[in-house]
Amino acid sequence: MAAITVTNIAIQNNPCRFLDPFRFEITFDCLLPLREDLEWKLIYIGSSEDEKFDQVLDSVLIGPLQPGTMKFVFETPPPDPSKIPTDEILGITAILLTCSYRDQEFIKIGYYVNNEYTDPEMIENPPQAPDVTKMQRSTLADKPRITRLMIDWSDAPKPAAETAN
Repeated sequence: MAAITVTNIAIQNNPCRFLDPFRFEITFDCLLPLREDLEWKLIYIGSSEDEKFDQVLDSVLIGPLQPGTMKFVFETPPPDPSKIPTDEILGITAILLTCSYRDQEFIKIGYYVNNEYTDPEMIENPPQAPDVTKMQRSTLADKPRITRLMIDWSDAPKPAAETAN
């Protein structure tokens, strides 16, 4: 049985400028007491061709937790455009919101993101070098791709070989 059930994720600033932070209001139910923290992380997919361009925008630790409903706002900086191939800044990409317990990822929520110009002139005649100051970021919030994974929620200590590092 899963100890955490994500019940709602609301993207608070959608659409927004490309350089605005991501802001998620996350609600989840904790069904069992958890002694260690949950780690929430947001990853921006910088290229469909090579994951070396993926950027972990931020992570936050929440815990320890007692049974009940929890809600928090997770705000991350925007992606660094200098770390994205210039031919992949405009158009469709994705973000992944993940959560882990004791270094075990148990949920991954993916959203498609569209980066585009809103000015008709820039749409018709985009500049050679993308101008992120004039781009809008839209997240397809109503169709997330959710992957749930089975993990060990027990509070048994990890074997010494796993904790060394």
